Amino acid sequence: MTGQQSEGDRKHPVDETLPPFKMFTSGLQHVAAMYAGVVAPPMIVGPACGLSATETAFLMGASLFTAGIATLLQTLGFWKVGAKLPFVNGVSFAGVTPMVAIGKAQSPGNALPVIFGAVIVAGVLGFLVAPYFSKLVRFFPPVVTGTVITLIGVSLLPVAFNWSQGGNDRAPDYGSLTNIGMAALTFVIVLVLRRVLRGFLQQIAILLGLIAGTLIAIPVGITHFSALSQASLVGFPTPFHFGAPQFDIAAIVSMCIVMLVCMTESTADMLALGRIVGRPADERTIEGGLRADTLGTALSPLFNGFANSAFAQNIGLVAMTKVRSRFVVATGGLILIVLGLCPVAASVISLVPLPVLGGAGIVLFGSVAASGIQTLASAAMEKGDNALIVAAAVGIGLIPIAAPDFYHHLPKDLLVVLDSGISTGCLVAIALNLAFNHFGRKTADGDAGDAATADGPVAVGHGDPAPAAAPAH
Repeated sequence: MTGQQSEGDRKHPVDETLPPFKMFTSGLQHVAAMYAGVVAPPMIVGPACGLSATETAFLMGASLFTAGIATLLQTLGFWKVGAKLPFVNGVSFAGVTPMVAIGKAQSPGNALPVIFGAVIVAGVLGFLVAPYFSKLVRFFPPVVTGTVITLIGVSLLPVAFNWSQGGNDRAPDYGSLTNIGMAALTFVIVLVLRRVLRGFLQQIAILLGLIAGTLIAIPVGITHFSALSQASLVGFPTPFHFGAPQFDIAAIVSMCIVMLVCMTESTADMLALGRIVGRPADERTIEGGLRADTLGTALSPLFNGFANSAFAQNIGLVAMTKVRSRFVVATGGLILIVLGLCPVAASVISLVPLPVLGGAGIVLFGSVAASGIQTLASAAMEKGDNALIVAAAVGIGLIPIAAPDFYHHLPKDLLVVLDSGISTGCLVAIALNLAFNHFGRKTADGDAGDAATADGPVAVGHGDPAPAAAPAH
């Protein structure tokens, strides 16, 4: 950009395209960060529905394929669909528990068709209510968004810790010195690369760290090539491979609740990402993003996929690398589609051992929490009851993380919401902000602070939103 360009002539970093090599490597870095999160739900749901190892592998490929489609809907968009931000979509973990419950309640041959039927209805319902749901953005001021972003990062950290120990708590080497040592080594490698590299190499430090960690893990013995040797070259996710969708009322109600939870989390993620890239997410952006989420969800069962939602870990990657182009993430979406169509290529990505991914994940997810803290710094915490709102919302949001069995005596249908610290913390923050800053009694001292935080998100400039210790994802 030259100094002679006017402000209006400058293309926003979100809309910039990069040279092909940088586009590909940066997009691949996004795929590496999200890969485990995409394939984990089908790895859990498949066996619960009585699938064989081969059928479960097919389900994983389908999840990669549909995640790529949903990501393209978000980043490129059409009509009023898509946030057109560097926003990654994939299989939502919020639906795993209810889908497992549906699978166990049905006969093996009907389990997946019933799940897919419920996901289709939930996606269509979400698409229809997206314009109304997006109007809730005015109830997400910095005191709410900062709390939710912090909870997103803190909620993701246990995932990184689990990966660092091996990912499977039933495995004999879970939590072994080897696994934790590899996670620690990768963690250090990523930090060193971020510190010593410059320019583009610094931007792909996470990818370089994953490659270095994987290579070191080969002689250590935790890099396994069996999946690569057994994978076929081409494999298309045949439409309705497991049978035509079936529509069960109980399953539909359960997945519609999941869809609303996903929409709540996606709204918070879009607000976080908009702040990080310097293009605050307004009502229209959120409406388009929710439409992409829900349309992707409605289309996924056609190709044997599940409900799609935002992937919070990639927000940290955007903030850390400062690569804000949505076309980079769109490239990642194309890579996901290729992985879904080429099991061999998907197996190459899966070579990254979970302890290596966990070490990098600690940096990424911790950066998300740091981003939330940065947002809270602009929330006038000294004014009114904002500190109390944050304290209560964070406290409630941490319950599923600190005490996973805290709600185990409550009805299972409630656990869809209560087991998500992001959802419960978000709902508490919204409710308390309404009570204290909108409907509650305000003191003269609190009015100024409330005006800055109660009526909507504080606009941020188009400068670099992420400082040196910036958040990730």
